[in-house]
Order: sequence, then C-alpha cells, then structure tokens
Amino acid sequence: MNTQPNAVPDVGRGKRGVDGHIGYLLRQAHSAHRARMERALAADGVTLPQFSVLVMLAAYPGASGAELARLSMLTPQTMNVILSNLERDGAIARRAHAEHGRIQVNEITSAGRNLLSRCKRAVKVVEERLLAGLSPLEEQAVRKWLVMAAQEPASDGLERN
Repeated sequence: MNTQPNAVPDVGRGKRGVDGHIGYLLRQAHSAHRARMERALAADGVTLPQFSVLVMLAAYPGASGAELARLSMLTPQTMNVILSNLERDGAIARRAHAEHGRIQVNEITSAGRNLLSRCKRAVKVVEERLLAGLSPLEEQAVRKWLVMAAQEPASDGLERN
C-alpha cells in the first residue's frame, strides 16, 4: 500500500475507488481485465484481439473483415493483420465472396475451433474471478448496464459506434 502523502493512491482508494469518475473506473477496470486476459491467453500464443476475432467468427460464420473489425472494435487495417496471422496459423480459412470478389469470407477451421476451445477454458477462469461475489441477479444487472451504456445515444452530438 502506498503511504506517501502526495503519492498516487492504490486501486480502490481516492479517485481510484468508489468516489472516482465512472468513466475512469470503467477504463481502470478494462485495463486490469485486459491484462488478466492477455496473461491467460499467452499460453496458447493468442492475443486478446485474435481471441475476439475467433469468438466472433464462431458466432458469425462467414463474416467479412470489415464486419469483424466492427464486431471486435478494431480498425480494418488491424483486422487485416490479425486475419492474415490467423490464416497463416491455420485457425481460419479465407475465400472470395461468391458475389463480391473483393470481399473475403472468413471461416474458423477445425484447428481454430480447438484453439478457441482452449482459450475459452483459460478465459473462463479470469471471468469467474471477475464475477466472484456477484449473485446471478447482480451479474445480470451488470451485463444489462454495460449493454445500455454502449447503446446510450450521444447527448453531446458526437456519433458513436
């Protein structure tokens, strides 16, 4: 614990605790969760963005790179690198769209499904720790609140994803 009078407080204290700005607290929680997820996925040599893409491809087979970029909240340029690396590693297969030749259709392969299954087991431990202490009803309330926060129309006139 940090005891210096003007030092930055530990997580959970001062403005890094319950009295902090909600946006800051969300960012702080996201940063900590991301680090935990990256450590859990590292054993399989998978990055968090790659994991996100595999999850979305399993849920939405045949999604294009542009669709995956939107789903994974990444730029199209970053998505192209991720897809190329996943294809090189045999986790996905790409082919030209039947009607729109410039669009690539992406599919998760059998090897990709096996990789995703291992990654989900590792991530499950992290997510269970994150939700520890919450009742199922409280977890549902948190999930609902997070979705509502993402859907909230901008009142500042700025467009959101």
